[in-house]
This record gives sequence, C-alpha cells and structure tokens, in this order.
Amino acid sequence: MSQAERAPATRGPTGSGRPEGEPSQPSGLMDLLGVAAVLLDADGRVALWSPQAEQLYGYSAEEALGQYAARLLVREEHWDWVVKTFTEVMETGRSWSGTFPILRKDGSTRLVELRNMRLLDDRGDFYALGLGTDSPTLREMERDLALSTRLISQSPIGIAIFDTGLRYLAVNPALERIHGIPARDHIGKPYRQIMSAPEFETAETAMREVLRTGAPVVEQSPLVGRTRADPEHTHAWTFSLYRLEDTHGRVIGLAELVVDVTERYQAAKEASETRRRLTLIADGSARIGTTLEVGQTARELADVSVPAFADVVSVDVLDSALDEHRPASREGAPAAFRALAVKAAYPTDAVRAVDQPGELTTYAADRLATRCVRTGRPILVRHADGNALSRIARDEQAATLLARAGVHSYLAVPLTARGETLGFLGLARARDPRPFDEDDMAIAVELASRAAVCIDNARAHQSVRNAAEALQRSLLPDHPPGLPGLRVASRYQPAQAAYEVGGDWYDVLPLDGDRTALVVGDVMGSGIDAAATMGRLRTATTAFADLDLDPARVLHHLDTITSRLEQYIATCVYAVHDPRGGRWRLATAGHLPPVLVRRGERPRLLDLPSGAPLGVGGVPFETATVPLVPGDQLVLYTDGLVETREHSIDERLETLLHLLDTPESSLEETCDRLLHDLRHPANHDDVALLIARNSALGADG
Repeated sequence: MSQAERAPATRGPTGSGRPEGEPSQPSGLMDLLGVAAVLLDADGRVALWSPQAEQLYGYSAEEALGQYAARLLVREEHWDWVVKTFTEVMETGRSWSGTFPILRKDGSTRLVELRNMRLLDDRGDFYALGLGTDSPTLREMERDLALSTRLISQSPIGIAIFDTGLRYLAVNPALERIHGIPARDHIGKPYRQIMSAPEFETAETAMREVLRTGAPVVEQSPLVGRTRADPEHTHAWTFSLYRLEDTHGRVIGLAELVVDVTERYQAAKEASETRRRLTLIADGSARIGTTLEVGQTARELADVSVPAFADVVSVDVLDSALDEHRPASREGAPAAFRALAVKAAYPTDAVRAVDQPGELTTYAADRLATRCVRTGRPILVRHADGNALSRIARDEQAATLLARAGVHSYLAVPLTARGETLGFLGLARARDPRPFDEDDMAIAVELASRAAVCIDNARAHQSVRNAAEALQRSLLPDHPPGLPGLRVASRYQPAQAAYEVGGDWYDVLPLDGDRTALVVGDVMGSGIDAAATMGRLRTATTAFADLDLDPARVLHHLDTITSRLEQYIATCVYAVHDPRGGRWRLATAGHLPPVLVRRGERPRLLDLPSGAPLGVGGVPFETATVPLVPGDQLVLYTDGLVETREHSIDERLETLLHLLDTPESSLEETCDRLLHDLRHPANHDDVALLIARNSALGADG
C-alpha cells in the first residue's frame, strides 16, 4: 500500500506510567527474524555476543567472546576479502551490507543477511557492529510482503485493516472506489463515521463479534445500501471479516474484505421476481374461473391480483357486454361500465375512488378506462402525477382520493375474449414503491385474458340459463283461485348460476266433483331441452287429468309419452285431493315420498309403491289411498330440496320431517322455512315445492 493508505506511526500515553512510545508488548516480527548482534573491537575480536547470535551461528557467548571473528565464522578462502572489508569499514566509517556465507559451529554454511557499521564509544575507540539474520527467512518475508502489498493494492476486492477500536489503519484502492472516499480520509476514523447509514450497523456488530471471538465471518449475506460513490443507486456487497493476531497470539486488529455483488444481487432479485410472476400466473390459472358466474370470476381475478401484484384492483365490465339488449356506445362517446369487483390490500381512500360492485358509472371518452376498451390495448402509467390521476379517475373528487391514497403507478388492461372487449382490469400501486413496468403489463394481460374468457363463458352460460329459466317459469302455473277445501302454496328455485336450469315442475289442476290434482315432477337433465320436455309432460298431465283417470293410469300414459322422447326419463308424484270422498289418492313414478303432516302426530313419509321413473316403460303403477283428516298437510317436493353430497338421503329426509314438526304456521311461511333451512346457495339442482292443506268445504281458501 502507498504511504497515503497507511496510518502514520503515532505516540501517545499508555495509561500505565510507561514513557511515551515504549511498547507494551514485544514485537513478534523482530522475534520472527531473529536478528543477531555481534560487536567487534578494532582488532576484529568478539567483544559482545547476543543470544540471537548463538541461535544463528551455533556458538555460545563463552565460546565466541575474545575470538577473532574471521577465524570463527569465515571459511579460510574468504579471509582475505573479509579482512579487507573490515578494514575499510573501520577506516572510512562506510557501512557494508550484503549476503554472506557464514561458517557455523557444526561446520555447515548458512547464508546470512548482514549489516556492518562502525561505532564510536565515549573514549574515542572504534568498534564494528554486525547485525545478521537468516537470509532465506528474510527473502521469504520480503516475497510475502511484496505479494501481499501487490495483491491488496491491485485486488478488485475492497480491503480494509482496522485496529481493535475499529479505526481504519489501511484501505486499498478498490475499497476507496467502492466507498467513493479517498483513502487518506479513512485513516484514523471509526468505521461508523465513514459508513454512517443505518444499514451498516449490522456490519459493525459483526466486526465486534469477530474481534471478541476470533471466529471469522465469510461472505456474509449481501448488505444492501448506498454510498457516496453512487448515491443514486442501490448496491449490494458481501463482506468477510478476520481477526488479526501477531506471532504471540495478541489481537492487533481486524481485516475486512468487501466484494461488490450488485450484478449478482440484481440478477437474483430479477430471478426471484420472475418466479413470483410465474407463480402469479399459475395461481391465476388455478383460481380464476372456478364457476360459471360473472361476478365470482371477477372476484377471483381481484383475489389473485391483491396483494401479490397490486395494492388496489377493480374489475369493470361494459354494461352492453352484460346486457345484449343495450347497444354499445359509439366511438368518441362516454362508456358505461358495471363494476363487478373491488379489492385493496389494506384500508385506503383509493377504494372510495373506484366504483363499488353493482354500480353503473359512465366514463368520459378521454378517461383511460374508456380508451382502454376502445383500443383494446393495455395502458401503462409508470408514474402517475396529478394530470394522470385525473385521467384515471371518473371525476376530480375521485382523483383527489387517489392522490390522498398515494397512488403512484397504474395499469389498465382490457378484458378481451374471442375478439370482443368486455371491460377492463384496473391495477394501482400506492404503498408498494415499485412502479409498474412492461413485465408487469405482460403478467396483467395474461391474467386479464384468462379472466375475460371465463367471464365470456359465464356470460354465454347465463344467457342460455336465463332463456331456459324464463321458459321454465312461463310453463309453471299460477294457482287457480277458490280450490274446494284446499289451500296451496308453492315455490320454484333454480340451481345456482354455475349450473343449468333443470326440469323440475309442479302443477295444481282443478277436477270435477270438487277434487284437485297436485303434481310434482323432475325431468332428469338440465338446460332448455329439459325445460321443454318438462313443458310437454305438464301439458300431457293436464290433458290426462281432464279425463278423470285414476292416478296410476295418468302415470301410465305419461310413461308411454316419456319413453317416446329422446332418452329422457322423469320422476313424478300425482295426488288427488277428494274432500267429498274424504281421501287422498296418490301414485308415484320413482319419486321421493310425500310427507303427511297431521295435527297431533309426528310428520311422516307416506309409504307408497315407488314405481319406476317415467320413460322406463312396461312397469305398472299403483294407486294408494290415504284417509283425509281436516287440517292435513301434504308436502310434495323434488330431490333438489333434500339431496346433498355431504349427507345421506335418510339424514336429509329426517331433517325435513323435523322442520315440519313445528307449531302450525302459514303455508307460505312453511315454504320459506324449508327452502332457507334445507337449501344451500351452492346446490347444483333446482327445486319444486308444493304444500297443500285440507280445509272444510266452503272455507275461505
């Protein structure tokens, strides 16, 4: 290292009463060199002999003192040269230095690095002082020192040497460049005075631990921060720490090795971000589109996006995309959006700035939402200033809320499926300091594309479902007024939106002789075809009922008709209320048994001959008769009321009986209670329910 990179030698009080500059411990370097001192008088005789001389040359002081040094330590062939050189030193006072082969006591020769100089005592006499050390040892130390100096000065790794107080003693050029501070400005200063940012506190703690324990720290996980050399950018460094000790094991300081791993850190960070984005896409593929319901699909898209991708997300669909009867707005005109989903990672004013689910809002032609759906292209706003927020929000009040929430970056992505833009996905970042970039936009487009296809599928399914449901409801009857001795209540409830409408139906048919036919049936299958088949069977049932046929005969004719249809089968229960005959007459075709509710008795399932479903063909049906008691209730229903995937049918039928075993209530209340307690919103089947209560003839129905 250059002189500018080393701490100057200083003297200071030791605090122990010693004179200034006196070392508190012997130097290990002098011991390692083993410098021998020999003093010769003017005649060349040994006058003084150090212990190191005994180690180097092999003679004890007693053996050496008073002897001619040349005869003791020099081979005969070198005497003349030695005497001549000795004479020159003594006469001229010029020192001599060099490497010389010394003869040791054991007869071996040892190369010794010598320094010879003339000394003068207080009496005016001259002496010659010879200092010597083993030449190979000295050369090895010189090589090591040169190599160390060269490596440290030219190394791309930053290197610093500290004293035990963590003050800089030396800094190499690489660390000078990393810190952006000249080496001379490091020397003598504490570590935290140079590296004052809070993130470097952990490094100082590690340094003190290494000084205390001696256990090195090798390539500590990256420390991320900024320095004076490049205050505008974040860098990453790994550092290694080693305690320094002399040959006696005394702690003399600390070495720090600093490697700039910014590129590696950034690459790892980018790889991690890529994995996060791929995970987000995989998560979206698994979680978006689990149902055929538009609103649920939009909520799933929002759930995937927050908080992994954005702080606030909104999903809005063009109103014309949800209602095919509404015309799309023309180019250059405002666009009407129906909000489907909103989600935020935390409570924020930004939620108040976007439209809430179900709301219909019109956006002007210059708003980003309108531009996004008009062009069918995503719009990226890396840094959203006041002007940008005004174009993002529906109005200035909403823009103020976005600014107050700290929204600084925004993405609008079209929801496009099968060439049609259905709406847009809005993504905003506020607390997340990262602005959206092109990679984020690619991820958002991928998520939006998947969601758009699922929304389009749900929209198409809903359209077909609405048509089937409208057909089915149009085929279901109104209750005829004034039924003799009978009050009725009914309900029809379709399956949830993810499933197609089924073929459940009910009917109430007035007959001659004050009788009434009650019918509940279920065409197996779903969709418009099932609803159309149900309409045929209902029409046929009405026709056969008018013929005053026995219930079993009615089912027989219906079975014949059903068997001629395209692979459809159905279940049905046909009951006739006969107040004059004081009886119920019933027949079933593979249908669940009706429930009879009678005052003073526990509700019970009627034990009727079950019969085969309609459409099987060739299986006879039987009519059963049940006495009619005033106040009797007959409950007819389809399997959608009681069947679930989690419970057995026996358990569910028992639950139905329990719900009917309550103090008498109105038929309408009973229908609502049964649907509420037995029906789950996620049930995949529709339900037809018909309850009839016997009353005295002539009573107010």
